[in-house]
Amino acid sequence: MTDPKHKVSQSRRKFMRDAAITGGAAAAAVTAPGVAMAEATESPVNEKPDEGYRLTQHILDYYKSAAS
Repeated sequence: MTDPKHKVSQSRRKFMRDAAITGGAAAAAVTAPGVAMAEATESPVNEKPDEGYRLTQHILDYYKSAAS
């Protein structure tokens, strides 16, 4: 026969262990995409520089719909 206090203690330990594992996995998942994106955003040296803001038909359509 198991002691009820022992059963509660084991349950709490399992909860704390699972919470720690989940927290560690969440922290790893949050930081991993940031590292991958930092590498992907580096542009090659020979790439044409941005030309700045351009008023395209798509943007004009958006302005017209936003004004309504």
